[in-house]
Amino acid sequence: MQNPIMGLKETAKYLNMKEQTVYKLLQGNKIPALKIGGQWKVKKSHLDKMFDEMLQYSLEKLHQ
Repeated sequence: MQNPIMGLKETAKYLNMKEQTVYKLLQGNKIPALKIGGQWKVKKSHLDKMFDEMLQYSLEKLHQ
């Protein structure tokens, strides 16, 4: 089972993005995360929920 809490590298791999890009998104509060002990931690389920909500919004806008 995949760990539900991911660090920067795991998040970048999961999103298929560069680590630098994910880091900037984390710093800008664009991705729901916590900084614990100097390390970013992201909950996989929060990313999935955020993605689903953004996709739904885009689909609704497309059909207006």
